[in-house]
Amino acid sequence: MAWPAVVAVAAGGALGALARHAVDLGLPAAAGAFPTGTLLINVVGCLLVGAVAGLVRRPVLFAFVAPGLLGGFTTFSTYAVQTVDLALRGEVGVATGYLFGTVVLALVAVEAGLLLSRGLAHRAHGARRRSLSAPRPIG
Repeated sequence: MAWPAVVAVAAGGALGALARHAVDLGLPAAAGAFPTGTLLINVVGCLLVGAVAGLVRRPVLFAFVAPGLLGGFTTFSTYAVQTVDLALRGEVGVATGYLFGTVVLALVAVEAGLLLSRGLAHRAHGARRRSLSAPRPIG
């Protein structure tokens, strides 16, 4: 990976982590409460990464926003810990709902972001549709 992309990912990751911390402070979860903040963070992050995948064409900008900013913002590890915590406290139904609900909402959000970005790109530039699997050279 070229240095401009490395710096872009690092800078974006720092900003994303700060944004996640701000959401955590704004939506504090009481001990044992449903992890609303984490669910919101992950679903919004997936919506935005879908939009970015459909709109951003510059490799260094993509590196800053997708794996950097949004990678630092979203949090799979916290989601996993919170799911296990709910199950260990005996809230197996809530844990199961959180486990599968987060995945479903995340996938729906990514698709919604892609559709939104494709619609915006098409309207603004008459752009052709692009697959997520299109190669993105970085650096």
